Amino acid sequence: MTRVLGIRGATTCDSDTRESILGATEELLRKLSVVNDFNPDDLATAIFTVTTDLTAAFPAEVARVRLQWTDGAFLSATEIPVPDAPDRCIRVLLLVNTDKARGDIHHVYLRGASNLRQRGVNEADGR
Repeated sequence: MTRVLGIRGATTCDSDTRESILGATEELLRKLSVVNDFNPDDLATAIFTVTTDLTAAFPAEVARVRLQWTDGAFLSATEIPVPDAPDRCIRVLLLVNTDKARGDIHHVYLRGASNLRQRGVNEADGR
């Protein structure tokens, strides 16, 4: 049965530069794609958020331009500035049409965001 499931991910970047934001976002999206083995044609939407200290680029550009995910609806927004949240953080919620079970979905947290969630893929997992 095909249904829409959410796939979460987050990472941090080194600085508020265009290349740092786009590079970190590309690394995150590629890892999400590999560990969840989804077809970009099945991607309904991606919602990106960045912390208020990131203003040099829109993370959604990576999906459209670098990865050529041209059929989805993408949105970039500013994250709520919660005290003690990671700095220079990029988060994404992918909504994907899939036949997979919810338990087969792997969320990915990289770099300084690797401690945001206990369940999921992070750099320490090696996946």
